[in-house]
Amino acid sequence: MLHLLLECACEKEKLFLFSQFFLVISYNNRQCITFYKIKNMTTRILIISLLCSGLQILAQPCLQKQGTAMQLMVKGQPFIMLGGELGNSSASSAKDLAGIFPKLKSMNLNTALVPVYWELFEPEESKFDFSLIDSAIDLARANNLKIVFLWFGSWKNSMSCYAPAWIKENYKKYPRAITQSKKTLEIMSAFEQNNIIADKNAFTALLKHIKYYDSTNETVIMIQVENEIGMLESAREYEKRADELFNAQVPAQLINYLEKNKANLQPSLQEKWMANGTKTKGTWIDIFGADIYTDEIFQAYYYGLYVQQIVQAGKDVYALPMYLNAALNSRERKPGEYPSAGPLAHLMDIWCAAAPSVDIFAPDIYDPNFAGWIAQYHTSGNPLFIPEIRLSEDNAVRALYAFGEHDAMGFSPFSIEDVENPETYSLTKCYAILRHLLPLLIENQGKNKMRGILLEEGQKEQGIEINDYTFTFSHYFSLPWEKQKDSDNCPAVGAIMIELSQNEYIIAGSGIVVTFGNTRKNGTITGISRIDQIEINNEEIIPIRRLNGDQNHQGRHLRIPFGEFQILKVKLYDYN
Repeated sequence: MLHLLLECACEKEKLFLFSQFFLVISYNNRQCITFYKIKNMTTRILIISLLCSGLQILAQPCLQKQGTAMQLMVKGQPFIMLGGELGNSSASSAKDLAGIFPKLKSMNLNTALVPVYWELFEPEESKFDFSLIDSAIDLARANNLKIVFLWFGSWKNSMSCYAPAWIKENYKKYPRAITQSKKTLEIMSAFEQNNIIADKNAFTALLKHIKYYDSTNETVIMIQVENEIGMLESAREYEKRADELFNAQVPAQLINYLEKNKANLQPSLQEKWMANGTKTKGTWIDIFGADIYTDEIFQAYYYGLYVQQIVQAGKDVYALPMYLNAALNSRERKPGEYPSAGPLAHLMDIWCAAAPSVDIFAPDIYDPNFAGWIAQYHTSGNPLFIPEIRLSEDNAVRALYAFGEHDAMGFSPFSIEDVENPETYSLTKCYAILRHLLPLLIENQGKNKMRGILLEEGQKEQGIEINDYTFTFSHYFSLPWEKQKDSDNCPAVGAIMIELSQNEYIIAGSGIVVTFGNTRKNGTITGISRIDQIEINNEEIIPIRRLNGDQNHQGRHLRIPFGEFQILKVKLYDYN
C-alpha cells in the first residue's frame, strides 16, 4: 500500500473521493490516502493526476488510531520503536556517530533518539550547519535504523545551556527567567517574544532541511521539541511581564478547555478548580487559589503557548509527529525543586489547552514505580511513549510490560551507547524476541488482546484473568529448587501475553513461572495441552521445540528461566 499525506490549500476543505480503489482517512486537518491495488494503469494515472492538481503531496510519518491505541505510521505501515537514546554529547561529532550506529544495530534496535544541538546547528544567527543532521540520517539508513531527533533548543533539563552564544550573550534582547527572590537564571524566559522567534526560526530551518533531505526515505519519524521543560528554584517566573499576566484574567482559551472537559480533567486540577468555586472569570488566584501549585499551573500554560508556536511553525513546514518529554515530579518534591510546570501528568490538561499541536506527552523515568508512572501518562487521548529511562538491566522486562499492558508506541533507555556488553545485554535479548513479535503486537494493539506482566520491587506474583482462564505469574526464583527463592531483592522479571484464541496464548519474556486455572464453577480443571517454544518469521508462527517433562514440571507449569528470553505458545484444555 502507498500512503500519501495530502495537505489541502485550505485546511477546512474536505476531500471526498469515492472509489473502490482507495480510502480517505482524515487526521489532524489533513487527508491520509491509502491506495489499494489498482489494476488499470490508466485509472492509476488519472487518479494521481487529479490529486496532484491543486494539492501538495507529501509522504511523511503520521499517527493513526487502531481500536483504543494510537499507532505511528511509517511508509504507510504501523511502526513500533525498539529504541535507545544517545547521551547528551554523543551526537556532537560525526566520528562519534559513526562508531555508535553499528553498535545500536547489533543490539537489535530499530530506532535511535539523537540530540540536535541549537548551538552547533546555528552557531551564527541565521547561518545553519546541517552536517551532523545529514551524518546521523545517512548512518541510520546504512544501519537500517529510524531516527527521532531531540531538539535541544530553548530548554534542556530546564536550563538554556544549548542556546547559541549569540543568544546567551545578548541577554537584554533574549531575557532570562527570574525567580521570586529576583535571581536571574540561565533559563530563557517563556514570556519574551524574541526568544520564541529565535527558537522558531531555527526549528523551522531544521524541519525544512529534514523534509528536503529525508521525506522520501522517512528515516526521521518523530521530533522531540525541547527537553524536560521546567522552571527551577521558583514555581513560576517573576519578571515584570510574568507578574502582569499572573494578575490578569485567566485566558478564555484555558477556561473554555476546562469547561469543555470538566468531567474528564486530571483529578488534582479538577479538585483545585472546584475548591475555588469552578469560576469561569477571574485572575489565576481567583480561579485556582493562592498557592505554589497555582503558580505552577500559570507557568505551565505559558510554557505551552511558547511551545505551541514552535511546534505549529515546524508542522507548517513538515508535519512530523511531535512530542514533549517530562522530568518527573518525584520524591515528594515541590514545584521549583523539580522542574516546575513541565508536561507532567497532573498538568497534562493545561498543556493540552495551551499546546494542542503537540501529539504526545511522555515521561522520562529515573525513579522506582515504573508501572505507576507509565499508567499516569497512558490516559485518554495520550498514547504511551517512553523516550527516556535510566539504563538498567531491568529495562528489558519493563519494555515487555509497556508494550503488553499499555500498547506503547516505543521504548528507549538513555545513553544506550554506554552498554559495555551489547551481545549479552538483557535489552539486546529482549529486542531480539520483540522483533519476532512485532507483527503480532501491531495487529493486536488497541484490541484488548495483550497483557503485560512485571514483577519488581519485591512483587513475587501477578494474576490475570482472560476468557474464564486464570494465569498466575510468579517470579522464577519462587521455584523450590532455586537458591535465591527467599531473596527480598529479586531482580525484575516479566513477560508479554498475547491471546491467539479462546485457549491459545503466546507468552514471551524472562524469569517467569505460569500456572493455569479457570473461574468456571462447573468443577473443571485446566490443564496444559502443549507448550511450544516458537519463533515468528514473516508473520508465520514456527515451532522450534516442544517443552514437556522436566521443562514444564510434568505438566504443572510454563516457565522461562531467569536471564533467558523466549517466546512460548501454550494451548490449554479443561477436564473433570
